[in-house]
Amino acid sequence: MNAPLLVIVDAANVVGSVPDGWWRDRRGAAERLRDRLVAYAESGLPGRAGPVEIVLVVEGAARGIDSVPGVRVVPAPGSGDDRMVELVAEAGDRERLVVTADRELRRRVAELGAEVAGPRTVRND
Repeated sequence: MNAPLLVIVDAANVVGSVPDGWWRDRRGAAERLRDRLVAYAESGLPGRAGPVEIVLVVEGAARGIDSVPGVRVVPAPGSGDDRMVELVAEAGDRERLVVTADRELRRRVAELGAEVAGPRTVRND
């Protein structure tokens, strides 16, 4: 059996895509995103049946939030973008989807064969 779709979520970019006051509590905003992502692990994403493996890449003030069942949290020691590119490369030929609106990151991961989708893919608000 093939490995499930690997969904790598750019926490900073997705959280920052809606001006809802996230900047007052970056860690809390990342935790809320993580908790919303749990439902997608089993059910899948729009147009993608579940289960999927979800990895949430956090940086800055969001580093240190814990993984939960269904969502593995990966802290970026430096650039979140660089860590996401590394995760895509490490996954090899596995089907990968990176959720971000960052144009440069989208270009970099697409060059490695990953698909890309915008923040609305995982924002149900």
